[in-house]
Amino acid sequence: MKARKDIYQIAVLSGDGIGPEIVEQAVRTLKAIETRFGHTFQLNYVDFGAVSIDHNGIPFTDQARNTCLASDAVLLGAIGDPKYDNDPTIKVRPEQGLLQLRKDLGLYSNIRPLKIYDSLKEISPLKMERIENVDIEMYRELTGGIYFGEKSLNEEGTIASDLCTYSVMEIERIAIKAFEAAQKRSKKITLVDKANVLETSRLWRKVVQRLSVNYLDVETKYMFIDNAAMQLIVNPSQFDVILTENLFGDILSDEASVISGSIGLLPSASIGDNHALFEPIHGSYPEAKGKGIANPIATILSVAMMMDYFDLAEEAEVIRVAVEQVVNAKILTPDLNERDCFSTQLVGEIISYLVEDSSLSIECSFEKMRSSLLTII
Repeated sequence: MKARKDIYQIAVLSGDGIGPEIVEQAVRTLKAIETRFGHTFQLNYVDFGAVSIDHNGIPFTDQARNTCLASDAVLLGAIGDPKYDNDPTIKVRPEQGLLQLRKDLGLYSNIRPLKIYDSLKEISPLKMERIENVDIEMYRELTGGIYFGEKSLNEEGTIASDLCTYSVMEIERIAIKAFEAAQKRSKKITLVDKANVLETSRLWRKVVQRLSVNYLDVETKYMFIDNAAMQLIVNPSQFDVILTENLFGDILSDEASVISGSIGLLPSASIGDNHALFEPIHGSYPEAKGKGIANPIATILSVAMMMDYFDLAEEAEVIRVAVEQVVNAKILTPDLNERDCFSTQLVGEIISYLVEDSSLSIECSFEKMRSSLLTII
């Protein structure tokens, strides 16, 4: 958590694909918070990802790094472009910038909440009885493991390896955050590993078992990754806090996103000891770029997580309530409401009006939006 202040410096990395479109709506929400609560969010935009490679030759420049390091928080849209994804011979990739960003800012703890909206239960691919009372918070270690390990490829290009390494310190620092989160929730934590096969997983289990004696009010369980992937579909309500390593967390959190009905609903926070980054869990969705169909809700909810990080609980709750109003009113992009869908901009605009003034009804928000359009015309 950060100490409250009047002016917050926010580094804005819109990124690639739909990134600029969804970030625009998140910024609209930030401006609504400014108007209502009197805060000032100083936005500092920098290139990042494929757009930075196009402009600067690398995905994460020194300027971008310095801007992020000097900020109170980072808001990220999405990165990735097919021209880099589809060619395995390319040496410089957008994802390298993301890994470097996480490392340089020390963002070792990735937090991904999963909330099921009652009004959207019918669009979940799971049976409605299976998603009752689902409320999960996933803690994924973000700066260690196989993604950051030594990589090798023999001269013939026929044998490759990726080293997975974890230290006690890396495990302890995120495990403590997960245990502390569980204490504030339903007091249950599940470590997901592969301790029957992997030495790194056995270390994870040893460290978590040792730490668990300091949190006797928390029920600690252990589950192999293959079983956890199955249980997340068969009985997701059994989970409260899930703690896991980098690769397993990457896979499980994307699997969990399907339960809600759309990956466009899920926000995330990546937090270290001195810095924090907030982003939707989805990718850059290049096929939708410029079409106005991208769901901005995950990015807007990431702003709510940013408010939590700033210890602005009321501001965070106002955003979440506005999102729930819009979801319940079915003011949604095509991924959630194919027949009567709304554009990225309209969804973001209605949410911002409700954030700015909670006394507004959905109908009044529409009238305000129409008035602004007429003024522009």
